[in-house]
Amino acid sequence: MTCFIYVFAFFLSAFLMEAQGTYGPYARNHNQLYAGRQRSPHISPNIPGHGNSINIGAPAEPCKSRPLDLVFIIDSSRSVRPAEFEKVKIFLSEMVNSLDIGSDATRVALVNYASTVNIEFHLKKYFSKAEVKQAFSRIDPLSTGTMTGMAIKTAMEQVFTENAGARPLKKGIGKVAIIVTDGRPQDKVEEVSAAARASGIEIYAVGVDRAEMRSLKQMASQPLDDHVFYVETYGVIEKLTSKFRETLCGFDACAHGHNCEHICVSNNASYFCKCREGYVINSDKKTCSKQTNEEARADLTENACMCEAQIAFQRKVHNSIQTLSSRLDDISNRVQQFDLRRA
Repeated sequence: MTCFIYVFAFFLSAFLMEAQGTYGPYARNHNQLYAGRQRSPHISPNIPGHGNSINIGAPAEPCKSRPLDLVFIIDSSRSVRPAEFEKVKIFLSEMVNSLDIGSDATRVALVNYASTVNIEFHLKKYFSKAEVKQAFSRIDPLSTGTMTGMAIKTAMEQVFTENAGARPLKKGIGKVAIIVTDGRPQDKVEEVSAAARASGIEIYAVGVDRAEMRSLKQMASQPLDDHVFYVETYGVIEKLTSKFRETLCGFDACAHGHNCEHICVSNNASYFCKCREGYVINSDKKTCSKQTNEEARADLTENACMCEAQIAFQRKVHNSIQTLSSRLDDISNRVQQFDLRRA
């Protein structure tokens, strides 16, 4: 019973905090909570209000990335000078160098935009690093306005499709868009970005120099501190490669050696051991022993009890929340009646 009271108190406090975050003093500054975090040695909060600022570091070594359908959406408006656009192409090439490119690995497409949107190549076009990098080298800036929303819409409707080379949803291949821009969009990005995210596209927003942080946050996926980045100049944009390498490649702790007898399971930068069916993990958490019939029956009994207890607990929480909601409604009605009498 004591455990139930503590857990119910937790649910109640979470409910009240959510209400304050939505309607209280934190509502206006919600996005700022993400901008000040530091989660990686590559991130430095040097520029208040500009999200993640990337320090210059050593180039990343190639890694074997998880398969992705990756679309770069690149701003080439008039504010991007020719020399700066060349820096963007270097960044794209270094990104490709850090990934495992291929038909059954990561596929790459490029959307180039300004006042108009140009799909430079689709996901089904190139399946080698050399071909993709050569395609990058042939891109020219469009040198007009900044229609970022139109570019996102085009990518969602014309590039992240099976006809254009995207893998079917049933294959579970991640869909990732990386947007690079140095200015304020001349169209609306919030609704179209929300639609793209709802369709399963993970969006990273990279701002350079004059980029508007509010728009970057409207475009990017949550959590914002993992998906919004800022660099002061195009001269250091290629240094973002190391951060994207961490995000897109991940780290397989098991591949770097383990002492599990049966199965090694990676868990971020660490790992834990599991046993094959019919075996149980020993106290050393590394080796396995054959499971006896008594242990198997005990597991079944324990799991059944846990299930019943969990259902009972959930019912108690649900009933308690309903009672609390009813009381809150009653208090609200009384307050309204009191205000009417005072009026």
